Amino acid sequence: MTDTAPTGSPTTRGAADVRIELSPDAFPADSPYANEDLRPVPLAERRWTTYNFAALWIGMAVNVPSWTLAAGLVALGMDWKQSVLTIALGNVIVLLPMLLTGHAGPKYGIPFPVLARASFGLRGANLPALLRGLVACAWFGIQTWIGGQSIYFLTGKLSGAGSWWTDAGKVDGYPWTQWLCFLLFFAVEIVIILRGMEAVRRLENWAAPLMLAGAVALLVWIANKAGGFGPLLDQPSQLGWGADFWKVFFPALMGMIGFWSTLSLNIPDFTRFGAGQRAQVWGQSLGLPTTMAVFALLSVLVTSGAQAVYGEPIWDPSQLAARMDSTIGVLFALFVLLLATLSTNIAANLVSPAYDLSNLAPKFINFRTGALIACCVGVIIFPWKLIENPDIYIFTWLGTVGGLLGTVAGILIADYWLIRRTHLDLAGLYRAHSRYWYDSGWNWRALAAFAVGAVLAVGGSYSKVDGDGIKAGPFPADGLIPFLKPLADYGWAVGMGASLLLYALLMRGRERQNT
Repeated sequence: MTDTAPTGSPTTRGAADVRIELSPDAFPADSPYANEDLRPVPLAERRWTTYNFAALWIGMAVNVPSWTLAAGLVALGMDWKQSVLTIALGNVIVLLPMLLTGHAGPKYGIPFPVLARASFGLRGANLPALLRGLVACAWFGIQTWIGGQSIYFLTGKLSGAGSWWTDAGKVDGYPWTQWLCFLLFFAVEIVIILRGMEAVRRLENWAAPLMLAGAVALLVWIANKAGGFGPLLDQPSQLGWGADFWKVFFPALMGMIGFWSTLSLNIPDFTRFGAGQRAQVWGQSLGLPTTMAVFALLSVLVTSGAQAVYGEPIWDPSQLAARMDSTIGVLFALFVLLLATLSTNIAANLVSPAYDLSNLAPKFINFRTGALIACCVGVIIFPWKLIENPDIYIFTWLGTVGGLLGTVAGILIADYWLIRRTHLDLAGLYRAHSRYWYDSGWNWRALAAFAVGAVLAVGGSYSKVDGDGIKAGPFPADGLIPFLKPLADYGWAVGMGASLLLYALLMRGRERQNT
């Protein structure tokens, strides 16, 4: 054990489920690195159960981007079996770092930015926190646009507004009516997040079963109209199972991992409310991989039915629901789609930057202020442009983000599990000049491991070139750093592995000196 015993009162449920509570007199209330939102959650408030975590993941995984993931892979040449396999495997892999980083939540009651202080330093933790926060802001913009789009399509269907609704004057290529729907959805999200984490928990609890019911209802409806499934399921893979498939599979797998690599970092923001390790382990294991795999299969089945009925695959559920003849059916579809987008966007994309920005200036930015800043940033960076092209969405966006965040995850896991063996000086995470102060609040070893891992993970990033010589992305065809191009398709794994090993080696000497 390299850290001193945690300051506080431990409560033991079993050898592997110790929970630490920081006593009030040990909490440095006057510290510039502390506020009420960043302080450890008291034991009495750590009451999320297995169902709460499973419902959280169902609520986050059931959304339009998850629904259309399979579409992106089919567009790249996979058949439905290959796409579902890729999605399921990616989510099983990313579950492991989630469980490892999530362990600190129930044990210490701390959010991700505070956990990062142990490895990056009290000031240095702002680097991974802001990186994670920026990614969340971009996702927030994407999901908010999708939520507004659902309102736009289905409101036009319900109101019978006709061409004036769809052909209204355009702004940046979209009708002003669609922008109005976007702003309406944006306002609803702000109202919910301002009510705090308890409102998030309640939203996820009752949203999860309704969203699954909505997906099944859409499947039953399209199956009834189609008289069965077939056209899409019968389509052979354009890649086969040979060399062409593996060239697409590995970068696509990294993209699927990148889809939830954000949560593999900030999952302590949620597990800090857990009643124990069993709740977070079982809840996440039951909620994430199974939901993503089943949801991908549902999307393929529904789209195959749309192919049979309408003569074309319609992957966007809001556009498909808009073709329903029943007003009640359209209303239900609108409700489910909005609920799915709300539950995902608030939990996955606003909670993290709210804590991350609060960590930047604890005395000036609390959870609610951080959430409002994140909302504004998520709009002004125009992230909806990312989802217009499957190549850019899966390879450029998800692959690059996954590589960078995998690098941070490697450092967190190495520090918490290999260096400290899950033992932290809890009060020291909030105090300047503690063992986590390092050099003026920065741990250069973590920065070095991050820099090396990031270069290896994304340095070889490249854009595909089609038969006409047109690039499908912003990177050079030969890669940013040509000799690293072979690593680009494995960015998340390369970044995590490299940073984990280098950080462990660099810190081993330091901790030996301090023991």
